[in-house]
Amino acid sequence: MSSKDKRRFMKRREFLQFLGLATVGGQLINLSSCSSTTPATLKSLPVSYQDKLEFLPGLDFNFLIKEREKITSNLEFGFNNDYIAFLPLEKDRAILWVNHEYVDPYMIKGWERTKENVDTEMTLVGGSLLEIKRENGQWNFVKNSHLNRRLDAFTPIPFAWPHKIKNSSTAIGTMANCAGSITPWGTVLTCEENYDNFWGDRNFAGATIEKSWVKWEKFYNHPPEHYGWVVEVNPHTGEAKKLVSLGRIAHECAATIISKKGHAVSYTGDDKKDEHLYKFISKSKDSLVEGELFVADITNGKWLSLDVEKQPKLKKHFKNQTNVQTYVREAAKMLGATPLARPEDIEFDPISGNIFVALTNNKDRKNFHGSILKITEDNGDYESLTFKSEEFLVGGSQTGFSSPDNMVFDKVGNLWFTTDVAGWDKNRPEYKDFGNNSLFVFLRNSGEIIRVANAPIDAEITGPMFDADYSTLFLSIQHPGETSTTEKRFTSNWPTGGQPQNAVITVTGPLLEKIVNGKL
Repeated sequence: MSSKDKRRFMKRREFLQFLGLATVGGQLINLSSCSSTTPATLKSLPVSYQDKLEFLPGLDFNFLIKEREKITSNLEFGFNNDYIAFLPLEKDRAILWVNHEYVDPYMIKGWERTKENVDTEMTLVGGSLLEIKRENGQWNFVKNSHLNRRLDAFTPIPFAWPHKIKNSSTAIGTMANCAGSITPWGTVLTCEENYDNFWGDRNFAGATIEKSWVKWEKFYNHPPEHYGWVVEVNPHTGEAKKLVSLGRIAHECAATIISKKGHAVSYTGDDKKDEHLYKFISKSKDSLVEGELFVADITNGKWLSLDVEKQPKLKKHFKNQTNVQTYVREAAKMLGATPLARPEDIEFDPISGNIFVALTNNKDRKNFHGSILKITEDNGDYESLTFKSEEFLVGGSQTGFSSPDNMVFDKVGNLWFTTDVAGWDKNRPEYKDFGNNSLFVFLRNSGEIIRVANAPIDAEITGPMFDADYSTLFLSIQHPGETSTTEKRFTSNWPTGGQPQNAVITVTGPLLEKIVNGKL
């Protein structure tokens, strides 16, 4: 074994120790170039460059819903489906929330910026609420259910804050909805990420720092400060509010847990290169409206308060707490928060309680493959202001994955995660060996990383979510053919052979049952 492989071997053994796993006899599973005499529990799918969705044998998928299908007589399922939340009702019935992140105009009505085209696009973002029902072991959505609803770019949503944001107590619409979570009290947090694509952005001084991509501002004068928030949705009524308390950033996710003291604590990341990780400690056990926001100093293992009254640097620059919340990126940098490689999804390990953060990549800093960061709060207290952090998994040839994005733990603590290599980067030399984006599972018992699914060309597999008994895995297949440059010639034709379509699928099968029950 070379010295380089020995370092990889030691790193892998440390990963297992981080999880508190039983000994594996000093042997590591073959993950790529690492050698091992231990037989693999499960053989990964090979890397794929084909325009198809494929799974390991023993995993079967069915379509639940595709883009623009009617969910009621006058409402369509949106575009670019992303995060999925499963909310059980009585036996074999549930509500599904699905995010709709952004639009590809050439796949809807074309790039021409007319009000008609923009209006159509604005109805296809936000999120969908669906009733689903299980029959013969298969989940299907219930068309025309009274629970089926849409939130989109026209939906008025109030700010849950005592002061106005840019002279208004209400924002018009939600969009750029990427990942999210379910709160301990049963609401959905849907996170507005790349809002600048729709409205541009500006800094505290009022200077434009980002220009919009889809140019909706040609027809609607909505301030960018009304977007970039975490939105809390009641899945039973569709009632929503924007949580100013969590700050305005490119939220990928907001994951919430109850502390030892009985307070809700929510972690959220800013999915942009060199941005930061945040934590909000609520005053309540069932609300995120009031509390204190912190930003992570990873280098020193400290949570830094963003309370304007506690920080002289902020007090000197910002007029009040509303200003801090609205331009929280500037505030975080003033305090010396640690820049990160695009913090995306955040999940809690059900066994250890540790916090796992997907750091996708930062190509400007030659970090092409990202990592998964593990955070351990001191004394196991989510309200602690000190913590320890370590890289749990590092992307690259040694582990076989690049650019981790969405994650979910199953009931025995296996970590499922997806990857997000941008379609326009697939031919770069750094990414050519990784093929299409994939779904992986880190097997807790063995420490193996298994590629269980491959996406079609240009697509991401996003939003992994289990149903209540872990017999079904829900997945979003998002933006196949995203690098297409015309309305007639597409880089992907998945799934029907014509224009590519987004879809939500369900995954079942004997292999899924074995994995989630720890039988591998």
